[in-house]
Amino acid sequence: MKSLLSLLTALLLTCSLQPSYAQNEDRLKTISSTIDDLEHSFDIVNKKLEDILWYNKVGDVAFIDKVRLAGPPKAVQTPIENPFHDALLDNDLLFWAYIFFPLETRQEGKYPLVVFPHGGVHGTWTTGSAHIIRELVAQGYIVVAPDYRGSIGYGKSFYRAIDYGGLENEDVLASVLYMIENYSIIDTSRVGLLGWSHGGMISLMNALKYPDLYACAYAGVPVSDLAYRISYQRPSYALNFTASYHIGKMPEEAPEEYARRSPVTYARDLRIPLMITTAENDDDVGVNEVRRMIDSLIFYRKDFEYKIHGRMPGGHFLDRIDTKEATDERFLAYKFLERYLKPQKPFASPAEMRKAGYLFN
Repeated sequence: MKSLLSLLTALLLTCSLQPSYAQNEDRLKTISSTIDDLEHSFDIVNKKLEDILWYNKVGDVAFIDKVRLAGPPKAVQTPIENPFHDALLDNDLLFWAYIFFPLETRQEGKYPLVVFPHGGVHGTWTTGSAHIIRELVAQGYIVVAPDYRGSIGYGKSFYRAIDYGGLENEDVLASVLYMIENYSIIDTSRVGLLGWSHGGMISLMNALKYPDLYACAYAGVPVSDLAYRISYQRPSYALNFTASYHIGKMPEEAPEEYARRSPVTYARDLRIPLMITTAENDDDVGVNEVRRMIDSLIFYRKDFEYKIHGRMPGGHFLDRIDTKEATDERFLAYKFLERYLKPQKPFASPAEMRKAGYLFN
């Protein structure tokens, strides 16, 4: 705290001086960079607190682990003019993934695996999904939840390694391969994807690009068409993609690049069971964007399930909050997964599911 106060004092003193315009510009850049670094430092602290909270919120029903894995090299590699480091820019990128095992897991058993990528352009895996994890492990699922490149809580360099719609999908793939290669208790014929929003987009992309690995995929309110998405979002949203460490261009400047990162581009490749849900009052991923994905799948005569709700409590979070309506919607999602992943203890009713996630009903 003392060092933070000293820093703020120094910043105030800097602003109170009357140097030349060029000096002001340099100092403003320094201040901006310092604030940016502080934000990432706070994110790291928050992440450590979240890790502790996981044990508090689900430790009574699950074994929890966090493993460090390797994905492809950074998509944007920036030399720092140090020969040693610059020669190794193509090294794999390290990332973390959470694993949740039901307490009843036994070495001699075989269990289905749910792959659960988090949402957010720069999101992270948090205990906001604690009730969902409780519900999944209660059914007998093992869960892997990767903090893929671009996730917050691991510093500026990892944050700037973001590759939305690109190599983040390979990070998720690496987490799946890790589970299959290292845990003999995983039934490789019962691996499914579950995700919402950006996580729903990653579920779609993995299902469409690597269908041989997965038995099914559920995509709730999924980002589906990145160029279209930017066209209706606030102007500031595009800054996530035009940053020099990311795509660096707007969709009209690089249409093929944005198409490459969009699930709608790969609709013709669907080969596994899929369910998509959305709501007409979604204030984040607009219903018309999701309809573009649905319409593309219908155009290619793909067999899949979808549900477009009217107005739902929570809008974008229609099935991830704690309302009765959200509980009922998650129950339907689990019933879809159940058909293909065959968990040992499927829920018979939303009330049973509610008790597993919230202790009482």
